[in-house]
Amino acid sequence: MHLSLRAEQAPDRRAVVIGSGGASITYHQLDQRSNRLAQLLRSRGLGRGAVLAIFLENHPRFLEVAWSAQRSGMYFTTINSHLTVDEAAYIVNDCGATAVVSSPRLAGVARGFDSARCPGLEVRLMVDSVPKDLGGWECYPDAAAGQPGTPVPDECEGDFMLYSSGTTGRPKGIQRPLAFPPVGEGMLGAVPFLQAIGFAEGDTYLCPAPLYHAAPVGWSMGAHRLGGTVVVMERFDPELALALIERERVTHAQFVPTMFVRMLKLRPEARGGYDLSSLRSVVHAAAPCPVEVKRQMIDWWGPIISEYYSSTEGVGATFITAEEWLEHPGSVGRSMIGEPHILDDDGNELPIGEVGTIWFDGGLSFEYHNDPEKTAALYNERGWRTVGDMGRLDDDGYLYLTDRKAFMIISGGVNIYPQEAEDVLVTHPKVLDVAVFGVPDAEMGEQVKAAVQPVDWVDAGPELEAELLEFCRQRLASYKCPRSVDFHRELPRLDTGKLYKRVLRDAYWR
Repeated sequence: MHLSLRAEQAPDRRAVVIGSGGASITYHQLDQRSNRLAQLLRSRGLGRGAVLAIFLENHPRFLEVAWSAQRSGMYFTTINSHLTVDEAAYIVNDCGATAVVSSPRLAGVARGFDSARCPGLEVRLMVDSVPKDLGGWECYPDAAAGQPGTPVPDECEGDFMLYSSGTTGRPKGIQRPLAFPPVGEGMLGAVPFLQAIGFAEGDTYLCPAPLYHAAPVGWSMGAHRLGGTVVVMERFDPELALALIERERVTHAQFVPTMFVRMLKLRPEARGGYDLSSLRSVVHAAAPCPVEVKRQMIDWWGPIISEYYSSTEGVGATFITAEEWLEHPGSVGRSMIGEPHILDDDGNELPIGEVGTIWFDGGLSFEYHNDPEKTAALYNERGWRTVGDMGRLDDDGYLYLTDRKAFMIISGGVNIYPQEAEDVLVTHPKVLDVAVFGVPDAEMGEQVKAAVQPVDWVDAGPELEAELLEFCRQRLASYKCPRSVDFHRELPRLDTGKLYKRVLRDAYWR
């Protein structure tokens, strides 16, 4: 599982393919370039445990930059390329980065990483030529060209230190301790998950999501450890994803539920117009998938769609195959890392079938960088940890998610889980995306509201609102259904599928 060994065994095999244009990087190039950048960073004083910030779009060089830190015992912090100057600079400073790599496309924000705003940065590198008006930056390929393409003398495993999405406040770095094992040994991230879905040397993995998120970068690097090719989409497009599966003979892929919804709502001739026979296994995660959406995907692609539930923190993880899911529809699986427990608000373990907060006993060791209080708040007196998700267990140990505790609606003293109405409404043919949340109600405390992004904006209006409310009432108890619908041209959803529901909800509570 050493990158140099993969390069030695198959130097001309494509390690990275960029979706739209098909440009590629071989294993020999990936190995050489990541070594040269690692050597450059060492020469500039970045030793084991140092932090490299990566502020890039899905660029051809993204993964080689990540590998340079991973193989030299450093942390790398990937930063959302959509952030503002202040948001991105906060992460650069908070993670303690002494070097940053960015691109001309993001130069408008990257120029804010100057010595006044980011005094800790000592090395600023551009993956392409440096814009003329951007002082203090170097062209990474030129700066690294004179460095040897061999591993640094003290080569060892590093790790990523990624930041939470900040949906409930300032994002926090999720940091695991570094043990500096030899490269290819120790914790190898997504490798066990990839092996669980049958990924092996020579296979092709489609990455349709931004590499600055945990699963896309972690699974892509895991695919490299196993000797596979990673096809990277610059941005997700439902029909292009199908075209790439056909063109690159993709064997494995990972999606989020919103991507499934968008593919299902393609016109019939597009859905049926591509050869998807190379697909052997698909996995999804990041957000709960409506039962009907997953049924439709299995009907379309066959029983090859697995699912896992986890978090960047790694407090625990579950996994479920398509065959298991068909017997336990709606479940996210049984334990793969840690043991799940369902507790009430007083910390008491709940009986099978009852909904409560999900806690895990075991899991990976980590802390929130620079925030011991938030780290401590994750633990209970038994040492179990939670990220605030709610769910239940069945008699066979399968876990089912309901919603985040923060988004539960209490109307007239009754607990309502928004995910139930969301799962119904998103199956309506005129709905592209939906969020359900509680808004103030003088009598009941809260009432249920739906925010809907229609497939076609011309449909937005009272007639569609009435149609959606009736559609929901036919499928759910009326108290769980929205009382009203507001239409939005686009909902504030992350590329990972996570919804910034707080942004929608807070507008009503101000």
